[in-house]
Amino acid sequence: MIVGLIVACEIGFWVAVVSGLVARYVLRMPRLGLVLLAAAPAIDVVLLIATAVHLKSGAEAEWAHGLAALYIGFSVAYGHRLIAWADRRFAQRFAGGEPAPKLTGTAYTRKCWADVARTVLGAGIAAAILFGLTWWVDDPGRTLELQSWYPILLLVVGIDTAWAISYTLWPRKAGPAASASPSGM
Repeated sequence: MIVGLIVACEIGFWVAVVSGLVARYVLRMPRLGLVLLAAAPAIDVVLLIATAVHLKSGAEAEWAHGLAALYIGFSVAYGHRLIAWADRRFAQRFAGGEPAPKLTGTAYTRKCWADVARTVLGAGIAAAILFGLTWWVDDPGRTLELQSWYPILLLVVGIDTAWAISYTLWPRKAGPAASASPSGM
């Protein structure tokens, strides 16, 4: 049940985002677009409530309940950025907006470290949800599976940190100039 709900929430998130952007840029209805975009975070609340109610009603925690916490944490931490990314693409395509600049060097390294901060925030939110669910259900035997997610959260933070360190040590270089010919002449 929870896995299906997670999938439905992910689909619902993107349906809300795309519908909001279509309303904003294609239909030229910015208020409707704003309402639809505002529905995206509400989907996380639905998933959180459904997960908590499912556990409180007597279900034994399984990996999917931990996955729901992980999904919510990272959706909160990265959701705004994902929406801004999609908004920029829609603005470029339908409203003559500027393309996103390709970041290189220290600008890309700063972006990587900002992502580490977002990842730490997402992991922290997921950990708080796991802790809150365990506390609310108040039955350690039924919530033991949730404890296995804490090392996974640390692993995700570690991988993202390693990524940022790699770009700190070896910054992304700019590609070949657009005016250069393929033969190098």
